[in-house]
Amino acid sequence: FAPLFVASAIAIKATSPGPVFFRQQRYGYRNRPFRIYKFRSMDAARGDPSGTRQTVPGDARVTRVGRVLRSTSLDEIPQLINVIKGDMSLVGPRPHAVAHNNEYEERIRLYARRHNVKPGITGWAQVNGLRGETSTIDKMVRRVEHDLYYIDHWSVMFDLKIMLMTLFSPRSYRNAY
Repeated sequence: FAPLFVASAIAIKATSPGPVFFRQQRYGYRNRPFRIYKFRSMDAARGDPSGTRQTVPGDARVTRVGRVLRSTSLDEIPQLINVIKGDMSLVGPRPHAVAHNNEYEERIRLYARRHNVKPGITGWAQVNGLRGETSTIDKMVRRVEHDLYYIDHWSVMFDLKIMLMTLFSPRSYRNAY
């Protein structure tokens, strides 16, 4: 991934002012806080550090390079740093912004069970097209149901299936804007 890492960093720096990386606190295994790393895909001056404002289709905050990074999921490559540090796994429930955690823990029964495993760069919900904006509670409920299914049915083979689906299934890239 090193060539993609370097090329992405150069493209971000060359096309918009601001840092190469987006860093944000998230909660992981056993609800422990950690700092997640992503390539910055939004205009630094117009971003939302709290993560409460979700990205929507055609969002003006997303840069041209950011659209490419998001649509191909290349913005997630820096999370390999999180995996190496032990904060994340390759596969698991995606970590949500702290504000969303706080909101949905109160509204969705068993939401907190997602923190019984390390969060992942990819997950069962994502490969089933349940990524991106959660504009309704029903969308988040479906995502959480998939996360809990993953936790309850975990196996090495299931992880391999999810990783392959991440690379080759069109549903994995649905709602990546």
